[in-house]
Amino acid sequence: MSVHSQVKRVTTHTLREMKQKGEKIAMLTSYDFSMARIVDEAGVDVILVGDSASNVMAGHETTLPITLDQMIYHASSVVRAVKRALVVVDLPFGAYQGNSKEALTSSIRIMKESGAHAVKLEGGIEIKESVERILSAGIPVMGHLGLTPQSIYKFGTYTVRAKEDEEAGHLMHDAKILDEIGCFGIVLEKIPAHLTEKVSKSIDVPTIGIGAGAGADGQVLVVHDLLGITNEFNPRFLRRYANLYDDIKGAVAHYVSDVRSKDFPNESEQY
Repeated sequence: MSVHSQVKRVTTHTLREMKQKGEKIAMLTSYDFSMARIVDEAGVDVILVGDSASNVMAGHETTLPITLDQMIYHASSVVRAVKRALVVVDLPFGAYQGNSKEALTSSIRIMKESGAHAVKLEGGIEIKESVERILSAGIPVMGHLGLTPQSIYKFGTYTVRAKEDEEAGHLMHDAKILDEIGCFGIVLEKIPAHLTEKVSKSIDVPTIGIGAGAGADGQVLVVHDLLGITNEFNPRFLRRYANLYDDIKGAVAHYVSDVRSKDFPNESEQY
């Protein structure tokens, strides 16, 4: 990027500075060029190419089926659109669990083939070795604790995590480990608000909450949920800022009706 460029890139360093100044970080998902361009131009700080693409783009019930190749495809599309935001890509299920060598190989592929800026992994102490190995290659890593959707079959439910003292203690311990080994940020998903606040104050790196209350250093939502493109998902933590499901459906129905009634195209819409 040229030194004369108007847009100042958000970096991992920017996020740490924002936390120190008490400025909240806005993070949103994107999975394709057109949406990412809008999200970036609207001023979002971090764009997550989430494995939630498995749900919202591909229609799977869980995040588990999406492959590394598919994540790289989505990430590449997003990177081509983005001028300002930091682009973080989820390592999909099976691309890092239990094998730090594979974790590094997967991360290198994401960075080289998509041009993204960082990767995100779910888990705490059990992925410590993988995180360290990825960091040793100079690849920034974001952690993810609390509800970890890739472990859905282990937990059996998408309910709030860490409500009990023991699990809360483990989460706090994991957050400190991820901070100490060098993660640049940690997503906290569906945990009690008081725990989020406690974790955020006890570590140096920014926390990004989803369904984790206002005590996090930033917030993340799935863009399709925020825009009301998905209309069957209504958790307590979701605020809808638009109702595009109905808007888009209405526009398409209008188009169908205009074609059938021979109203479209009219004389001024042809050559």
